[in-house]
Amino acid sequence: MQKEYKTLKSIVGPLILVEGVEGVKFEELVEVYAEDGRKRMGKVLEVHNDKALVQMFESPQGIATEGSRAKFLGRPLEIGVSTDMLGRTFSGSGEPLDDGPQIIPDKKINIGGAPINPYSRDYPEDFIQTGISTIDCLNTLVRGQKLPVFSGAGLPHSQVATKIARQAKVRGGGGDFAVVFGTMGVTFEEAEYFINEFKKTGAINRSVLFINTAADPVVERISTPRLALTTAEYLAYEKDMHVLVILTDMTNYCEALREVSAARKEVPGRRGYPGYLYTDLATIYERAGKIKGKKGSITQIPILTMPEDDITHPIPDLTGYITEGQIVLGRDLHQKDIYPPINVLPSLSRLSPTARKVTREDHEGLFGQLYASFARGLEVRDLAIILGESALSETDGKYLKFAKDFEEKFISQGETEDRSIDETLDLGWELLTILPRSELKRVKEEHIEKYMPKKD
Repeated sequence: MQKEYKTLKSIVGPLILVEGVEGVKFEELVEVYAEDGRKRMGKVLEVHNDKALVQMFESPQGIATEGSRAKFLGRPLEIGVSTDMLGRTFSGSGEPLDDGPQIIPDKKINIGGAPINPYSRDYPEDFIQTGISTIDCLNTLVRGQKLPVFSGAGLPHSQVATKIARQAKVRGGGGDFAVVFGTMGVTFEEAEYFINEFKKTGAINRSVLFINTAADPVVERISTPRLALTTAEYLAYEKDMHVLVILTDMTNYCEALREVSAARKEVPGRRGYPGYLYTDLATIYERAGKIKGKKGSITQIPILTMPEDDITHPIPDLTGYITEGQIVLGRDLHQKDIYPPINVLPSLSRLSPTARKVTREDHEGLFGQLYASFARGLEVRDLAIILGESALSETDGKYLKFAKDFEEKFISQGETEDRSIDETLDLGWELLTILPRSELKRVKEEHIEKYMPKKD
C-alpha cells in the first residue's frame, strides 16, 4: 500500500527524515518528489515510532523540507531478472547502460537476499581453472568458494580481474558457466576498460556487468554488489548455471558505508568505519556457495585495495575472517614487471587441498615442493644480499636460481596467456630440475620418475 507524506523535517547529506508516518517498514522503497515534480528514489534506513529515516540513491539537491513530498511504495528494492541479462551492461541501480532494450523479467527478486542455511550447504570441491599458474597450482579455486584478491593502489588488479573473468572455466564441463561482474566507485576509464575488454574477447556473451563509477551516487555503491549477487543467485539456483561473481572494489563499498554511517551520526568503530562492518560484509560474502539438491553454484572473488598496502587494515582484516583465504598482489613483483604480481607466500586458499585431489595425482606433492623451495630461495636471496653470492654453498646457489626462474617463468605470464592445469604442473616439474634430486623431499619418487623431465 502506497502512502504519501509532506512532512520532510531534515535533510543531511543523502539522508532525509520524514515524520508522522504509519505502517512504514525497514528497506521499503521511497519516491521523493521535489517541488518541481522531479522524482528521486531512496529506501527506508530506519524506523522509530512515527519517524522514518530515508537514504537517497541519488543526490538530494533541489529537495527542500517545504514543498517536497515522499511516497512510500510498500515494497523493498527489487531487480527484474532474466537470462536475457547475459551479454548486457547495467548501472549500479539496475538500469541498462548499453543500447539494448529494457529487460522483460521472468520475476522480480528482493536484492537483500537471504543467508544460506548452513545445513543445506554442499561442500565445495570442484576445481575452477583460471589459467593463472599461481592460483591454479598454489591457491586453487574451488566452485562455491569465496576467495578475495588483496591489492594496493596502482597494482593491476583490474587486469587480473578481467583475466580471471575471461579465462575461468569449470574443468571437464559440467554445466553452463556465467560471470557476474560488479564495480563500485571505479573511475570512468576503469569502467570503459572493463566493458571494452569483455566485448573485445567475447566474454561479454556469458557475462552480466553492473557498473558504478566514482561519479555515481555514493549510496548506489551499497546496492551494486547486492544487485550482482541477486542476479547470480537467479542464474545459479534457478537456471542451474555455475556463476563466478567478481566484485571490485570492496574498499570503495566500505567507504560508502562509512560515509552513510557518519551522516547518521553513528558511533564509529575502527578507523571510523561502522561497528557493523563485519556483519555487513558477511551479508555479501556468505551469498557464495553450493546448495544441496541444486545443480548451480556461486563462486565469489571480491577485490579490494588495501589502504597504504596495510593487510591489517579493517577491510582486508575482516574480509580474511569471513572468506576462505586470499590472493595477495605484491608491489615488489610489480616493480620487477612481473605480471600477474601474485605474492605466493602470504596468499592462501583454504579449500585448495580438496581441489588438488581432483586435478592430477602429482598436484598435492608438487604444490608443497614448489612452495617450500620458493620460500627457501627467498631466504637465500636475503642472505646473498648480506654475504654476497660468492659465500653461498652450491645448493644455496641453485635455490637462488630457482627463486629467480620461479618468478620469471611460473608467476609471470602473458596477459592473454591461458595455461591449462597440466601445463602449469608440467612447468613446475621443469623448474624443479634446477634443484638437486636429494632436495625433492615433498614429492613421491614415482611422480618424479613419471613427470620430471630428464636432464640431458
